[in-house]
Amino acid sequence: GRPGPRRAGARLIRAMTFGLSTHLFHGETLTASHFERIRAHDFELVEIFATRTHVDYHAAAAVAEVRRWLDATGLRAWSVHAPICDGFVNGVWGRAYSNATPDTALRREAVDETARAADAAAAWGAGVIVLHLGIPRGQPIPAGDNDAGALARSLEPIAAACAAAGVRLALEVIPNDLATPGALLRWLEGDLDLGAAGVCLDVGHAHLVGGAPEAAEELAGYLLTTHIHDNRGKADDHLVPFAGTIDWPSTMMALVKVGYTGPLVFELPDHGDAARVLTAAVGARARLQGILDDLNGPLAFE
Repeated sequence: GRPGPRRAGARLIRAMTFGLSTHLFHGETLTASHFERIRAHDFELVEIFATRTHVDYHAAAAVAEVRRWLDATGLRAWSVHAPICDGFVNGVWGRAYSNATPDTALRREAVDETARAADAAAAWGAGVIVLHLGIPRGQPIPAGDNDAGALARSLEPIAAACAAAGVRLALEVIPNDLATPGALLRWLEGDLDLGAAGVCLDVGHAHLVGGAPEAAEELAGYLLTTHIHDNRGKADDHLVPFAGTIDWPSTMMALVKVGYTGPLVFELPDHGDAARVLTAAVGARARLQGILDDLNGPLAFE
C-alpha cells in the first residue's frame, strides 16, 4: 500500500541490502550449487571473486554459464573483485598480481587481468569492480613493490577499461600506504582521470588503519560499496561480524550519517567450514539489520 504520512521526528532511512562474496568458496571452482546455497540463505546480492581457479573470467563459455546460474537463482551480481593472484588451490595462494610493481611487464599483466574481469563483470550484470591498490601488509611484498609512481601509471588505464565495460571502479581501503582512506582521497581528487571511480569501504581493513566509523565519514560522497567482516585490531582476520572488536553500532551510524545506501557485502573466508561461516553470517546479518532498524526508529525528544 501507499506509505502513510511521515511522523514528526521519524527517520526515513532507505533500507540497505545484504550481499555475500563468493570468497567464502574461493578454494573451489564456482558452480551453480554455490549460488543456490547463497540464495537459500536469503542473500540478495553476490560479489564474484575473480580468480581463474575459482571462475575463469577469461573464458566466454564460463562467463556465460555463471550468468545463467545467476538468472536461475534470482541472485544479482552486484560487484566483482578484481584479480589479486593467478590462483588459489588447496589453501595455497598463487602468484600475486600488483598494479603497483615497478616491473613494467608484471604491472601491465595486473592491469590486463583487471580489464578482463571488468568485461566479465559487465556480462554478469555487475555495476562495480573492486580494486586492490598494490599488495596489503601481512602478505609477502616483493622489494620495490607498492610504488606510488607505478600505481599512478596503472590507474588511468584501469579506469578507462572499467568505463569501456560500463562498470564503476571502486578503490578498496586496504592496509598499505597506497590505500588508506586519506590516500584514496588523494588518488580520487588528484590529477588522474579516474572517471566515476569511488571507494569500497572494507570495514575490517579500515579498523586496522584508523577506524571504520572514521573511514566512513572521511570518505563520505565516494562510497560505492562495502566489504563487511571483523578482526581484533591486529591482523586482517576476516572474522564474521561481532567476533572481533569493531564497533558495529558506530559503524552503521556513520554509514547512515554520510548517506550510504548501497549494500553491505560480507567478505568471509571459509575458515575451514564454509557451512558454519555461512550460518554465522546469517546471524550477524540479523544483528546488523537490528542496528539499522533502531537507527530508522523515531528520534528521541527531551
